[in-house]
Amino acid sequence: MRIGVDFGGTKIEAAAIADDGRLLARIRDPNPGDYDAAIQMVARLIDRVEAEAGATGTVGLGIPGSPSPRTGLIRNANSTYLNGRPFAADLEARLNRPVRLANDANCLALSEATDGAGAGADVVLAVIIGTGCGAGLVVDGRLVEGAHGVAAELGHVSLPWPTKDEAPGPACWCGLNGCLETWVSGSGFQRDHHAATGETLAAPEIVAAARAGDAAAAASLDRYVHRLGRALALTVNLVDPDVIVLGGGMSNVEALYTALPPVIGRHVFADAWEGRVARAKWGDSSGVRGAAWLWPG
Repeated sequence: MRIGVDFGGTKIEAAAIADDGRLLARIRDPNPGDYDAAIQMVARLIDRVEAEAGATGTVGLGIPGSPSPRTGLIRNANSTYLNGRPFAADLEARLNRPVRLANDANCLALSEATDGAGAGADVVLAVIIGTGCGAGLVVDGRLVEGAHGVAAELGHVSLPWPTKDEAPGPACWCGLNGCLETWVSGSGFQRDHHAATGETLAAPEIVAAARAGDAAAAASLDRYVHRLGRALALTVNLVDPDVIVLGGGMSNVEALYTALPPVIGRHVFADAWEGRVARAKWGDSSGVRGAAWLWPG
């Protein structure tokens, strides 16, 4: 049995997963927003799912950041109290057992490559398009994190093939301008629609308005599709995945799965592109399942 923990900004979820992928137990609680309290909550959640499942298991953890391969300290986490702290080591000390920790987008990729929308594919790229933007890469069933732990960090590369109106791009929280996260995240979609129309709408409201025939909303959705398509074409030119799996709130926009392939195809450096763009099979459960799969069978 494997235990996966999905450490989100607002909630922490733990699940027990059987070797065949069956969900044995699942519990979530609000994130307490404090480092020491979070360690204690993770430990309590693990105790609870193991009690419910009736067994102990390995522990994997997905977080919205990543550990530095050099120091082991967490960096780039939007739960900022994790940054600069040895979260994995402190959890191991609290639990008295080994812990494997990875970025949440990497956990999405591993989950979907193992038994999700990318099962059986040689190269799987998974992209989270929610409040932010992140990505993970799995090749031949193995998570690719890179020498510095930033492989497939799609949210913080520049929007490719920018138009004059898109350069230099919005300021990003990382200190640079024009990062993909500022364009293809759900919040980036909302920002762009507001800049074009003056309307402050949530992403689902913009999509609903576009479906209802609102021309301005339809134009915003078209810009979004074109930008995301260019971003995914860049990844094709780099790693040529068999399947691109989308997760996060924007992955629920059904129009993406028919509109993106032609845009990708126009921008890849090949005579044809026949890859797939698919929605994550496990939805918001992919994070906790991927964390569990950090321990192979």
